Amino acid sequence: MSYFAAVFARTPEGWIGAEAVLAEAEGVDDVADLMREAAVESYGDPVVLLIEQDDDWFAVVRLDGEQEPRAFVSTVREDGLGGLFHQLVGEAPTGDPAGDPALLEDLGVNGGHLGDLGERALPGDALLTVAEQAGFGEEFDRIRG
Repeated sequence: MSYFAAVFARTPEGWIGAEAVLAEAEGVDDVADLMREAAVESYGDPVVLLIEQDDDWFAVVRLDGEQEPRAFVSTVREDGLGGLFHQLVGEAPTGDPAGDPALLEDLGVNGGHLGDLGERALPGDALLTVAEQAGFGEEFDRIRG
């Protein structure tokens, strides 16, 4: 099972990003801790985590300060990393999109458009679109390589 995950934090100088390692994350608290660590290291807020697994699904997670993370998942999965993000979006049928598609609207990503991307774009392409619209497309490209 291959995945790509990167965390992006908005700083006064612009967005900075880093690849995120989720292999040891066992729950939502671990994901939030990883995101909070990125915020502290960069003095950034908000922090956005983008995840794509096996060209099958993607997730966008947002953390603002000490609030709980919010997420949108293009396709709910209960196994592997999908199970981890299923915890963030609550009860939803497997195979359906779930969560808060409007979580990045203040960054320029329309909620309806985010939902549509899950249905009509490959996960990697969807995340690139999200990154470009939110203002950190160059950082995303740099990390994704």
